[in-house]
Amino acid sequence: MGERQQDLIEHVASAAAAATPLQIRGGGSKHWYGRLTQGELLDVTVHNGIIDYTPAELVISARAGTSLDELEAALEAEGQMLPFEPPHFAATDTLGGTVACGLSGPRRPYCGAARDFVLGINCINGKGDYLRFGGRVMKNVAGYDLSRTLTGSFGTLAVLLDIHLKVLPRPEHELTLCLHCTAAEAIGHCNRWAGQPLPLSGACHYDGRLLIRLSGTGRGVTAAARQLGGERLDDSDSFWRQLRDQKLDIFGNHANLWRVCVPAATAPLALDGDWLIDWGGAQRWLDSTVPATDIRRVTAAAGGHATLWRSAQPAEDIFQPLPAALLALHQRLKHSFDPAGILNPGRMYRAL
Repeated sequence: MGERQQDLIEHVASAAAAATPLQIRGGGSKHWYGRLTQGELLDVTVHNGIIDYTPAELVISARAGTSLDELEAALEAEGQMLPFEPPHFAATDTLGGTVACGLSGPRRPYCGAARDFVLGINCINGKGDYLRFGGRVMKNVAGYDLSRTLTGSFGTLAVLLDIHLKVLPRPEHELTLCLHCTAAEAIGHCNRWAGQPLPLSGACHYDGRLLIRLSGTGRGVTAAARQLGGERLDDSDSFWRQLRDQKLDIFGNHANLWRVCVPAATAPLALDGDWLIDWGGAQRWLDSTVPATDIRRVTAAAGGHATLWRSAQPAEDIFQPLPAALLALHQRLKHSFDPAGILNPGRMYRAL
């Protein structure tokens, strides 16, 4: 066990003994995501670097403070990638912050979410105990897969230390098709094509255009493009990178930006504002001044939930309020990992 890792363990143990809240911070590029939390800063960027990478086994292990750029550069040199296509918000993005927030990009519905590629996590719980979950291969995961539970927990359950990930080869060939259509037509196209053996890796409707990314062998992509029709988009890598990193106009100047998740086949929701539809219909971005209660009511009626992604004013309920039974389950899980409630208290919900 390295000296820096031991220092982090001792820091958390001391904080637990004194009931001192900790604000866990990596590169700080996602500090705005979620509720504001107070506490003594715990900087995990000191625990960084790639631990092991075996391209032939499609597995990489790295410390939580490792730069996302460094990690992806190592993968790119071997013709491999993180399949869930995580967003890059700043040069300071870290692997730990990416996994803690559970963020995935445009490839998510066709390759899987961030948690699907986490094989194992070593971490520190709220008592200062060093814990290991999972491992470097799938067969090491037995019983409850708590590595996936930690993915997307916003540091409220444990301080992530080491993360083992499955990776995939980069596609041999990619191209993007552009079709001009309405949002309703785009949703229909995406859901019809999702049920066919097509090499889809991205589907986004924005500003009157449906953009479809195809990834795979040259022959397979060419055949699929011929079947789907549409115009080929030049410099498509730039578009998908801007979408991944949330650099398109809809992510810029706004009063309230909502992330709306609904079943992919859901028709366009009756909410005023500017829309971007991603993930073939399952993830939708809404720039709107409609009251939060109305947005969540309409979204819930469609079987989904809405997150207030960015707001001009501080807000209390960032995430969709939980039903009482589910909130109680979250509270029991929080108490098991962090009985003193010192890790990122209130980052997701006030009661956690």
